[in-house]
Parts: sequence; C-alpha cells; structure tokens
Amino acid sequence: MATVRPRRSALYVPGSNARALEKARGLPADVLILDLEDAVAPGAKEEARRLVAAELARPGRPRQERVVRVNGLGSPWGEADLRALARGGADAILLPKVESADRVRETEALLARGDALPSVLWAMIETPRGVLRAPEIAASCPRLACLVAGTSDLVKDLHARHTPSRREVLTSLSLVVLAARAQGLVALDGVHLDLDDDAGFEASCRQGLELGFDGKTLIHPKTIEAANRVFAPEEGAVDRAKRVIAAHAEAATRGQGVVVVDGRLVEALHVEEARRIVALAEAIAISG
Repeated sequence: MATVRPRRSALYVPGSNARALEKARGLPADVLILDLEDAVAPGAKEEARRLVAAELARPGRPRQERVVRVNGLGSPWGEADLRALARGGADAILLPKVESADRVRETEALLARGDALPSVLWAMIETPRGVLRAPEIAASCPRLACLVAGTSDLVKDLHARHTPSRREVLTSLSLVVLAARAQGLVALDGVHLDLDDDAGFEASCRQGLELGFDGKTLIHPKTIEAANRVFAPEEGAVDRAKRVIAAHAEAATRGQGVVVVDGRLVEALHVEEARRIVALAEAIAISG
C-alpha cells in the first residue's frame, strides 16, 4: 500500500501577506497552499513571489506540506513563478485552472528545459472544461499527485448559485474524485465561502468525506479544527478496522477468504480499506 499522508485541511495563504505567511507556520493545517494567484493583486505579484521564496527557505512545521499555487502559464507571471519556485523547497507546485493534459505536460516540459523540475505537481480543476477533461488530466504526468476542486470559479462559469446542499456542483465533484481515484491521486474538496456558517462548513466537510475526498481546501484558519476532525477516522472506525484486519488474517490461516466481523461479511477488499484507515490514523497521530 502507498504511503498514507493526512491532507484533511489545506489552507490557502496569500503570498503577498507577510504576517499571514509567518502565522501560518504554527497552524495545525496538514497543508499550506502559499498562493500567488487569486489571493494576490496584479501589482503585488512580484513581491508575493519574493515573500513566498523567503518563506520556503525557512523551516516549516514538521510533517506539514507547503504547496505553492502559481499563476497560470497564460498570465504575465506564470513562467517566472515556476522558474523561481519549482526548486525552492515547496512540497508541490499547484497549477491553476488546468483544462487539459497538454497544459500539465507543457508545464513539465518548461521546467525540464530549465532543470527546475519539482518532484510533485498538483492540478486545480475549476472550470467546466477542466471537469470534463479531468480523467485525461489525472493521467497526464507521473509527477501529478493531486486534483484540487475549485468550486468558486466553477459555480461562476456554470452561471449557477451556491446552495447549502451544493447540488450545483455535486456532479462535478464526483467526476473529480473518480478521475483522481482512477489514477491513484489525492483529491481535495473546494472551499466553503461563508465564514459565519460553522454548521454549514462542517456539513460541507462531511459531504466531501462521503463523496470520497481526502480533505478540504480552506480560506480561514478558524476552519482548520473542524476539517481535521471530520476527515480523520473516528475512533470506532479505527477499532473496527483493526478487528477486520486481525479476523481476516486469522481466517486466511484456515484457508478461508471471507469472515464475518460485527455481523458484516469481510473480504480482501474490506481489508485493504481497513489498512488505509489504520495507516491514516497512525499518520495523523505522528503529525500531531
């Protein structure tokens, strides 16, 4: 089984805000997305790139991933972002508004020409074309490790309306998860915009968990605790997972491929998921 790493909470941090960058170092988010794109005004782009590069040069929180969302290649800043930051210490480079596999491969080729290849790329799926091409994007490049749903831009492009149930994006979210899982990638859910709606935020997290996402992207530190709690395995789930693993192993010694645990039939596929749950719980415990 591949190494399991918690990505329950992924907080966007404006790259032009030195105070926010400093504060983020001590936050319990599993992932920090240091943002050079939407959160930065055009006149602040170069200063943001400098601040993010300086931040990456400092030690981060142990086991916390730092990801840089660069500007798109079609913008005046995208290529410079990639060349300056691809080898600057980030755990991954997040590409915005990806709409084709060619864009991912073009980015990889550009970085290769400058000998600045990062180990990992992430891709944002946040437009109708991106959603419809999510399967080919997910399969585009061995360096691609994660698909991030961008629901705010998607709702705008769909001419839809944000609703508490998120019915306007449920089809798109499911397609993103399907594409990610088909290639063994991580999948992160989109943001919740109403910071005063704590109950709605938690409901959105639970919906994302039920859809299959690994975690949620966030726009404020106050939401980290709820995301970490919802996307972590519940204590009862971990206990049951351990019983499933033990019972199936014991059955295997008797030449049996199935066993009943807590009244439910357990086969090899259930053991695989049980091992993932236990590994995730252990990784969360290590990361603190």
